Amino acid sequence: MTSAAQTPTELRRLLPPELVERGACPFDPPAGLTGRRGQGPVQRLELVNGAEAWLVTGIEEARAVLADTRFSSDRVRHPDAATGAEPRQVEARDDGMFVFMDPPEHTRLRKLLTGQFTVRRMRALEEHIREIAVGHIEAMKAAGTEADLVPAYALPIPSLVICELLGVDYGERDRFQRNTAVALNSAASPDERARAGLELYTYIGELVAAKRAAPGDDMVSGLLNLPDRQLVDVALVLLGAGHETTANMLALGTFALLEHPGELARLREDPALLDTAIEELLRFLSIIQMGVSRVATEDLAIGEVTVPAGATVIIATPEANRDPAHWDDPDRLDLGRPRVSHLAFGHGIHQCLGQQLARVEMKVGLGELITRLPDLRLAVPAEQVPLREEMLVFGVHSLPVTWS
Repeated sequence: MTSAAQTPTELRRLLPPELVERGACPFDPPAGLTGRRGQGPVQRLELVNGAEAWLVTGIEEARAVLADTRFSSDRVRHPDAATGAEPRQVEARDDGMFVFMDPPEHTRLRKLLTGQFTVRRMRALEEHIREIAVGHIEAMKAAGTEADLVPAYALPIPSLVICELLGVDYGERDRFQRNTAVALNSAASPDERARAGLELYTYIGELVAAKRAAPGDDMVSGLLNLPDRQLVDVALVLLGAGHETTANMLALGTFALLEHPGELARLREDPALLDTAIEELLRFLSIIQMGVSRVATEDLAIGEVTVPAGATVIIATPEANRDPAHWDDPDRLDLGRPRVSHLAFGHGIHQCLGQQLARVEMKVGLGELITRLPDLRLAVPAEQVPLREEMLVFGVHSLPVTWS
């Protein structure tokens, strides 16, 4: 992977442990975040390497940073505190890591992709996604009364869907799922992550070459006007984000519902709550831990705090999505909470391209699961469910469940 693509994982490695390690409740933000409440929405933060950063915990302040392009996403020209490098003068980017670009380079690539993820197109996929979900539920039932929900259900649904959209052979899923997991693992060594990144690039490079030889009706084929390097980068971002995030939301969302039986019963009794329930789960769980950051390109104000040029600003999404100034009783899961905007999909020009697809996958995935397995429950005590604390995307490594 490019150095820019490595940045979020490197930055995650430099965060004090108390900001990422979950406590007794796996759904609450780490104690190091909740313990900062009342100390202001923008706070100084010393990283493990001694570098200084600024932590944003207020949702309005976070939105302000994410909407202001003077807070740069470009980690080539504006390295963050994870590298300690100096800003670089680069005439033009020749890679396709649009998530780490600023306008106008970001604008050009993003515009090519926006039409692929329209609300209408994503909603048109709903019945197909339902077929996939139901098929996996029936397979679980046919195999017995127990399953690990991650490999049996949560991971296959978004993986198969994004493979179909991109024109990727689903039979190759172990190859890209395994390497993506290593690349996003802050506990893996730099060499391990570099090897995983190289394997991913090799695989996607082979895919692009195959599409150039025989284009199909898929997103990668629709982007063949891009140079190889840019197309490989774009496809890599879409493939990784397209299965990692939703898979973890499906598994963690199910875990949260099983641990909040009153809210689960409420949802089963009133399926019309499903849309607002999905938004509340997105707010409540915030699986993107601390990987969203920007670099100030000049002295800039965030609320009442001014950060200097070159400063790394880290958005504490789990805490911003529970800002007490914005929500009543923010630490309570309330599936009937009036729908309000949150930061689960980011904000501003980098807001998640695939958010509508993720919403459809979650709506169908959770809806079918709780309907077709009405007595679904954990097969192990909740404290034995292994959490993905070391990963850039939070969730569970496995979720053993059972039913009658």
